[in-house]
Amino acid sequence: MRYMVAYDMMEAARNTNQWMGASAQALASYPIFSMIPNPALSWMAAWGEVTERSFERMITKPDWGIRTFTERGRDHLVKIETVLEKPFGNLIHFNISGRAERPRKVLLVAPMSGHYATLLRSTVKSLLVDCEVYVTDWHNARDIPVSAGKFDVEDYTLYLVDFIREMGPDSHVIAICQPAPLTLAATAYLAEREPEAQPRTLTLIGGPVDPDATPTEVTDFGRRVTMGQLEAMMVQRVGFKYAGVGRPVYPGLLQLSSFISMNVDRHSQAFVDQITRVARHEASDHDAHNRFYDEYLAVMDMPAEFYLSTVERLFKNREVARNVFTVNGEQVDIGQITSVAVKSVEGANDDISAPGQCIAALDLCTGLPDNMKASHVEPGAGHYGIFAGRSWRDNIRPLVLDFIDRNGSGSPRSASRKAPVHKIAVA
Repeated sequence: MRYMVAYDMMEAARNTNQWMGASAQALASYPIFSMIPNPALSWMAAWGEVTERSFERMITKPDWGIRTFTERGRDHLVKIETVLEKPFGNLIHFNISGRAERPRKVLLVAPMSGHYATLLRSTVKSLLVDCEVYVTDWHNARDIPVSAGKFDVEDYTLYLVDFIREMGPDSHVIAICQPAPLTLAATAYLAEREPEAQPRTLTLIGGPVDPDATPTEVTDFGRRVTMGQLEAMMVQRVGFKYAGVGRPVYPGLLQLSSFISMNVDRHSQAFVDQITRVARHEASDHDAHNRFYDEYLAVMDMPAEFYLSTVERLFKNREVARNVFTVNGEQVDIGQITSVAVKSVEGANDDISAPGQCIAALDLCTGLPDNMKASHVEPGAGHYGIFAGRSWRDNIRPLVLDFIDRNGSGSPRSASRKAPVHKIAVA
């Protein structure tokens, strides 16, 4: 019960700050005060506007914001369809009305690491041009009733198995960041048990397949604390306000405090600068600051079982890295992957999953011929840039699409024609 109280106290603090921001903005904006101009009131209103927006976004799931697609001067509507619905996450498809189906069928495996799948918005936009795009849309654990049961790394793996099976054998999987080792395990699971359901290619981007290959501050965190300490410090139970009341979670607000603490000076300066811009009427609703922080501050609760089992089994025990990962008591042998082309992508300046952690997947694929393995290290790129920044758009995306084409249309399992790469506007 005390954990529910702690959860509700965090929510109460968030709610109070949102209310204080709204109150300050409303009070400082009374027309009567404009009779005697006072810069302090302008700054008070600006502080209130930025504060209210920031704390409100913490409990709001961002919208994908992908509504139209323009091809050869013709606008198409983009409809987000749920292909497979499950308690902890859905498989969604970005269906472009009136456009012929693209031969490249891509599944983007989004991280379950604090932010919503919408963090991959720009990645989705860039791939919509040439691909049929599907995404794993994970749910906020606070909204999932306790009756739905647990969700740990094995359940996550089996969800991916179901999603890949639903996609069909001519699909291509791209796993970004945290899900890379579990997506590799899910592919191996299918290779051994349902080889006809395997995807055509698997691309792993910036994921900790072997966190000990090149440890970072983030991946080495689990070694500095015991599992008991981690559970005591990080796990709380969802409070009475949400449908998941009583469910043990790693709260999103607690995760956000950790995110911000890593670069507290930079974030503090960003908010001071934004308050200044609002006070000077230089800010807009969709300026660079709001676009970034509307997404960055939107956090979701993570199932406690998933968080704890990730730290213990993937980081502490390195089960995937040592090829001893099990699902329902049966080992998943990554060496069973023999017909799925695998590519790793890393950023040379990645301080979350440093170079070496992701490419370790290729050594684990002992049953895969060398001509079906590929790797790329992007010079000068950080963690975010390898899947959503300029490095992704200019260099990595073309390489990934070329890898998909070489191992899709030219492989024995497919006779489809190589598709061209288009440059088309997506809004």
